[in-house]
Amino acid sequence: MIERPILNTKLDSKTFRSYYYLKEELVEFCRDNGIPTSGGKIELTDRITYFLDTGLVKKVTKNKNKTIDVGLITEDTIIEQNIVCSEKHRAFFKGKIGKTFSFNVQFQKWLKANVGQTYGAAIEAYYMILEEKKRGKTKIDRQFEYNTYIRDFFEANNGRSLDDAIKCWKYKKSLPGHNRYEDFDLEILCDNSIMGKENSYF
Repeated sequence: MIERPILNTKLDSKTFRSYYYLKEELVEFCRDNGIPTSGGKIELTDRITYFLDTGLVKKVTKNKNKTIDVGLITEDTIIEQNIVCSEKHRAFFKGKIGKTFSFNVQFQKWLKANVGQTYGAAIEAYYMILEEKKRGKTKIDRQFEYNTYIRDFFEANNGRSLDDAIKCWKYKKSLPGHNRYEDFDLEILCDNSIMGKENSYF
């Protein structure tokens, strides 16, 4: 099995991005090297990559959000910068979607990530998010890669144990590249089974 390299200043950014590191490991590296530790894994990874490439600490800028009064909202109105889910927005969406409308987390993220789109597009996105939830396929953020992997493992291997899933996950994150489940991850279970049989002969 390929050993995952230790996260230190000797590591190059390409190798660093090829392996999975816990958030705790990223935070510890940042603290040791004077890098800001706020934010999630995505932000920490970006700062560490910048540091490994340049030897410099990337400054974290604090956004001073300024609320914008959008006035009358229609389906053609453009989603504003630093959108705040106000009662005015709620009234608009309830009028278009119905009384069951609510600002769920996924929809709020969509709104903040799609500044410049129209509110008509937001309505379509809301229905798509509801459909994804019905299918049980709600997107999980990158920092929850473990949850995604375990979910996909059981979808592909009905009847397997959680212990098997965790063994495959540990094997996967020791390899370079992405951390999504693939069928050949099961080879680690076969290897362990063979080793167990060999050991039983001694």
